[in-house]
Amino acid sequence: MKKSVIALLGLAVILGGCSNKVNYGDAQAVETTTVDFGSTDLQKIAAEMVDSMLSSGSVGAITQNQRPIVFVERIKNKTSEHIDTESITDSVSTKMLNSGKFRFVDMDRVESVRKQLNFQNNDELVDQSSAIQFGNMVGAQYMLYGNLSSIVKEDGSDKDVYYKMTMRLMDLKTGLLEWADETEIRKQQSKSLLGL
Repeated sequence: MKKSVIALLGLAVILGGCSNKVNYGDAQAVETTTVDFGSTDLQKIAAEMVDSMLSSGSVGAITQNQRPIVFVERIKNKTSEHIDTESITDSVSTKMLNSGKFRFVDMDRVESVRKQLNFQNNDELVDQSSAIQFGNMVGAQYMLYGNLSSIVKEDGSDKDVYYKMTMRLMDLKTGLLEWADETEIRKQQSKSLLGL
């Protein structure tokens, strides 16, 4: 009996030592776990691109007397990693919208809107005096788009990753680029032979 109780207590101590502990961290803190694309990279890219755009003379001119309507195309991932570029796109467009200088059309939701308008205008359950009519949506004046690319080099235990984000703002009426910029990130990792 004593042996089984001691064995159970010993097992409980061992299993208790294997439990996971979760802590909340600062979402703005620099994340340095790996050289792979991470939250710090996303925040840096979004902030630098929007700051560059808002400080541009040409963007200042087009936002001086109006809030232009922008369509944001999802950023293309040209890296060898799986990167959630929709999250980068969301961060950039949110920062732009919060600047108060732009308005947006959300092309990802147009099909959902179309279904809702079809329901409102064609279903007998909807009071037609409150239904939103077709043909009142506003078209975008500008398109914001970009690419995220990377170059990865490895030599033995050393790894170097270079990321480049390029973005452009195009006038849809003329096809002229009103703004373009790029930002870069370089991350390096060295592994010691002893894993330290």
